[in-house]
Amino acid sequence: MDLTKTQSNLSLGFLSHSSTAPSPRRSQVTDDEPFSFQIDSSSRDAPPFPLQLMEKQTKDEVENEDRKSDDEVKEDDEEEEVEEFRILGHSMCLKRRRDGESLSSYSSSSKRASIEPPVGLESRQSAVRVWGNQPLCVADPDVFGIMEKEKQRQFKGIELIASENFVCRAVMQALGSHLTNKYSEGMPGARYYGGNQFIDEIEALCCERALAAFGLDSDNWGVNVQPYSCTSANFAVYTGLLLPGDRIMGLDTPSGGNTSHGYYTPNGRKVSGASIFFESLPYKINPQTGYVDYDKLEERALDFRPKILICGGSSYPREWDYARFRQIADKCGAVLMCDMAQISGLIAAKECVNPFDYCDIVTSTTHKSLRGPRGGIIFYRKGSKPRKRGILLTQGDGSDRYDFEEKINFAVFPALQGGPHNNHIAALAIALKQVVTPEYKAYMQQVKKNAQALASALLRRNCKLVTGGTDNHLLLWDLRTLGLTGKNFEKVCEMCHITLNKIAIFDDNGTITPGGVRIGTPAMTSRGCLEADFETMADFLLRVVQITSAVQREHGKLQKAFLKGLQNNKDIVELRTQVEDFATQFALPGLD
Repeated sequence: MDLTKTQSNLSLGFLSHSSTAPSPRRSQVTDDEPFSFQIDSSSRDAPPFPLQLMEKQTKDEVENEDRKSDDEVKEDDEEEEVEEFRILGHSMCLKRRRDGESLSSYSSSSKRASIEPPVGLESRQSAVRVWGNQPLCVADPDVFGIMEKEKQRQFKGIELIASENFVCRAVMQALGSHLTNKYSEGMPGARYYGGNQFIDEIEALCCERALAAFGLDSDNWGVNVQPYSCTSANFAVYTGLLLPGDRIMGLDTPSGGNTSHGYYTPNGRKVSGASIFFESLPYKINPQTGYVDYDKLEERALDFRPKILICGGSSYPREWDYARFRQIADKCGAVLMCDMAQISGLIAAKECVNPFDYCDIVTSTTHKSLRGPRGGIIFYRKGSKPRKRGILLTQGDGSDRYDFEEKINFAVFPALQGGPHNNHIAALAIALKQVVTPEYKAYMQQVKKNAQALASALLRRNCKLVTGGTDNHLLLWDLRTLGLTGKNFEKVCEMCHITLNKIAIFDDNGTITPGGVRIGTPAMTSRGCLEADFETMADFLLRVVQITSAVQREHGKLQKAFLKGLQNNKDIVELRTQVEDFATQFALPGLD
């Protein structure tokens, strides 16, 4: 091939790979130096194309090529035009691209190139589909197996923890839905990400239903449904309305309050964020009666001057005097906040006193007696303030309107949380739709009846209850008269497939002792239990008392020795069988 003839309309250039830039002193290319070149056509219709250069084949390579099958040789001859030529003493082969043949197909056609074939799109898509569509039992048998054991524990056991409940199938479906895929930082209509038009619809619907569930007017009340828990909701209120070091006052945790209202251990340790970032002083119950001591509460509040006064608790079986709280809050110039987490379902069903008539802010969990998904919610007043209302926090500037909305929403996001859990918000909307139905009201009425039936059954058997009974869904059993501790009793119950939780009890002198348990009725009521069934449960609990007392007499109260005495205990095995036979009569909601 003669590259000097002009009629070829080709120009050729080459570049040495040994240097990133050409050197003016270099006049030749060494034999062992790699280089490449490109041929440009002067024709406007023909784009420039690269040439593939290969060293001259050795005799052995030629013989190997000759051993190709006739079909391959024929195919090669049809696809390629090969010419040999020499440049600077190098023997080269030039393979021309035929008209209509793509550059990529030409480059891959070389029989001397050792290029692995690309993985097909179909096989890659198949791998993704396998990853994304495996059922849990296949994708992770370990987790699936543990979950199945937990399901059996729930089905075969008696659930008496006051803060637990069972959700319906529709709530479970929403929690396990595709809504968990979407990121939605911000508020409806003001998100940090696109594609949230339907998420906005769900959250707006949830807020609308939340207000309707508690009979609230949207002109006077707002709601935020994004908190991950009631503890998160409470802290968002503090963050939005207070400065670090400002004062809050809530029910003492040993008296039945919640640690998120501020709590210090007897040695002064701060055990919650509320106590770490804010200064808290609790009020307490009367140790003789078990009721909140409102006179001492008022005296303390006027001395301490909290900026937020909190009513509500985790283990208080009686009604709250919200009117008295309002008076005290007005006297000391505090915002009145209610944590209704334990009794929100009863309030929605109008089965107990309504805090919304008196409070400025109301927070709650969305499970427990409300029977929704696990999460938190914040209600706050907005609009004009009523006359003769105490100075509210930093609003002593004469403002006649509430300004909670912007402060609380900003505290939830971006101050404390990231994107909301959209699957939870959808599940909450479903639960709130059920709350306004006659069936839910009947359910909450049955919860109260069952609590009263259980309390009466225990009292008839000479058991001692804090306050002597209950006005809501829970009761506090003082085990000290039986010589038992709440911790040991809870353990024996658990081994018999009965779950409840130990609590501290105030003795007559105000000393805290771990001598009680808290019992609630919402969960077993959700499974269909009525008053007579809770009479049976009372018998089971008294049998646990007998077993616990017998083990303590033989092995003592110390935990290590006591636990050893529970091993291979025939009475526990017998009672567990009775409990399982009883519990499995009732369906597990959502998992029938």
